[in-house]
Amino acid sequence: MPVSQPVDPDVKLAPPPVLERPRDPDLALLERWRAGDAAAGQALFERHFTSLYRFFQNKCDGDADELVQATLMACVTGKDTFRGDSTFRTYMFAIARHQLFRYLRERQRDAHLDGSVTSVGQVITTMRSVMARDQAHRALLEALRELPVEQQTLLELHYWEGLDTVELGRIFEVPTATIRTWLFRARGRLRELLAAHGPNGPTDAGLRRRMAEAADLKIS
Repeated sequence: MPVSQPVDPDVKLAPPPVLERPRDPDLALLERWRAGDAAAGQALFERHFTSLYRFFQNKCDGDADELVQATLMACVTGKDTFRGDSTFRTYMFAIARHQLFRYLRERQRDAHLDGSVTSVGQVITTMRSVMARDQAHRALLEALRELPVEQQTLLELHYWEGLDTVELGRIFEVPTATIRTWLFRARGRLRELLAAHGPNGPTDAGLRRRMAEAADLKIS
């Protein structure tokens, strides 16, 4: 049996190597856009348009294009608030969330909007019809709009955009443990709403599958 050698206290051990986080490719485009490069801004817009449009589409009444533009412009004008300690995508969705709340407050004509209680369906009662593939798809989209805005936003960002609990914590400005609790509660509430549309609500696996399938939703 080999005998371990004593450690010489005078020997300085080399510190473990520091693994640098890969540079977010969006940051180079953002910096160039801030400096006046219109082509970089257009490239950034094209890269994230689909995700941003999807974020607003099931929450706004035909104003998604305007809100996408407002979000991207806020990413530039609010450059001092972005320290680069997250990906540009996380930063972008944090701004999109604030743009959404401002939009809903204006629609509600009330400066106070409690996103943990109020749903999009309560603020916008006459949203345009959803072009759904089938009845189950339509039921899911409608059930999402019945959730409190914060729960709807949380689930859509998690399942449609693939954001993890750390990224969501930055967007919602709460600890990761809180996000895990919120996701658990939001999934439970969504299953309850879906059960009201049919005899059996989906399982966790079924809910994930239906959310993934609904990511390509279109509004007529």
